[in-house]
Amino acid sequence: MATIQWYPGHMAKAKRQVAEKLKLVDVVFELVDARLPESSRNPVLDEIIQHKPRILILNKSDLADRRATQQWISYYAKQGIPAIPIVAQEGKGMKEITAKAQELMKPKFDRMAEKGMKPRPIRAMSIGIPNVGKSTLINRLVKKNIAKTGNKPGVTKAQQWLKLGKEIELLDTPGILWPKFEDPAIGKKLALTGAIKDTLLNIDDIVLYGLNFLKENHPDALAKRYNLDNEDLNLSDAELLMLISEKRNFRDDYERAAEMVLHEIRSGKISPFTLDVVPVSLSEGDSEND
Repeated sequence: MATIQWYPGHMAKAKRQVAEKLKLVDVVFELVDARLPESSRNPVLDEIIQHKPRILILNKSDLADRRATQQWISYYAKQGIPAIPIVAQEGKGMKEITAKAQELMKPKFDRMAEKGMKPRPIRAMSIGIPNVGKSTLINRLVKKNIAKTGNKPGVTKAQQWLKLGKEIELLDTPGILWPKFEDPAIGKKLALTGAIKDTLLNIDDIVLYGLNFLKENHPDALAKRYNLDNEDLNLSDAELLMLISEKRNFRDDYERAAEMVLHEIRSGKISPFTLDVVPVSLSEGDSEND
């Protein structure tokens, strides 16, 4: 697969805006895809946020491997970063986000009260790469369809302040990818989960990468979904896609078959999965958090 790069001009502008607006907020809501918690974090934003308090929000946790999600939560906790699994589409985990923000900001707001300052809402900023569900999350938090949503990256292009009840004021920002993926595997992972526009990619390459991952990590689920036997799982990735195409009666329309398989991978119809693996030295002892 060719190296994947995608950095539209509006993202460079958004990066500058995030840096400028950061001083206005108390806490950062960093939204990532639970299926690739580390690969869907933007290292450029890390440089901008620095020591500002943050909550890492693991969206689409219903599509991720549950045990892996717990390992990642423990991993980030050791770094002093609270992580909360949510399903924005269903509104799951919204109360936990608000409660954690209030917990993080209590010391600061207590100091403000001691100085005689009037109470005010917590000011938060939402950030995240494209297509991790940021607009859906915001609509759930404010309980209105304020932010535009779409199952494609790059829907949100402007910044806006939104009220989350009386407790929080939220500054929404566009999704920002970074200019260059140092590790080519990160581009593949982002492509498989839909963070990069499909029109910029060779769908076959992405599907073959996904099939290879599932063969190695979720062979039983893959076999069950497409009625495969053990010998089928020994086929090359390309041969396996051809076989699935035949089994689904697509005949020689491999492009249509690839689109179907990609949709079923992304939607979790084959199996929940997590592409990022917690480093062994840091995940030991976390298995009891299943």
